Amino acid sequence: MALSILPPHTDHFRLQPVEPRYASMFCFALLTVSCALASFALACATPFAAFAVVAAAMLPLRPALLVVTGAWLVNQCIGFGALHYPVDSSTIAWGFVIGAAALLSTAAASAVLRVLPQGRTPLMLAVTLLVAYAAYELALFAATPALGGEGAFTAAIVTRIGLTSAVWLAGLVAACEIVRLLDLFGRGRATA
Repeated sequence: MALSILPPHTDHFRLQPVEPRYASMFCFALLTVSCALASFALACATPFAAFAVVAAAMLPLRPALLVVTGAWLVNQCIGFGALHYPVDSSTIAWGFVIGAAALLSTAAASAVLRVLPQGRTPLMLAVTLLVAYAAYELALFAATPALGGEGAFTAAIVTRIGLTSAVWLAGLVAACEIVRLLDLFGRGRATA
């Protein structure tokens, strides 16, 4: 028997657009498609903090980390394959730092969602996004002494990317709600 340090109420996740058995697949599809769109539209400003919040709100931590890793891989494949990022040690290192920051952001979002009251409120998601985004940016900033790029951390740039993440989070939550309302995956149907 596995010992769980999490309280039993953590099994009730806040975003449930599909049946729990489809949640990982749906979240992976939603985030990889979103990541592909964001990668082409925003290149280096993919809203991984927003992706982390959605994954953490929909899935337990381990599957959320796997889904965010998948989205990061899509981002890197598009970056190096389609957007022709330079293949040098600095760019590759930054790619791994971004991946690590996205995972840290997911863990932070999951931790926040465990301590917040149950329910799906915009305030709860906003608080979670603030924490996830702070974790993401701090992880990126921590790599600047070794990799450079301190100039990308001005207040204007960090604010713009944060607002972009908030817009993406709103869009992703809206997509989840539309899927839930349309009952595309049979949530409202009786199961045998």
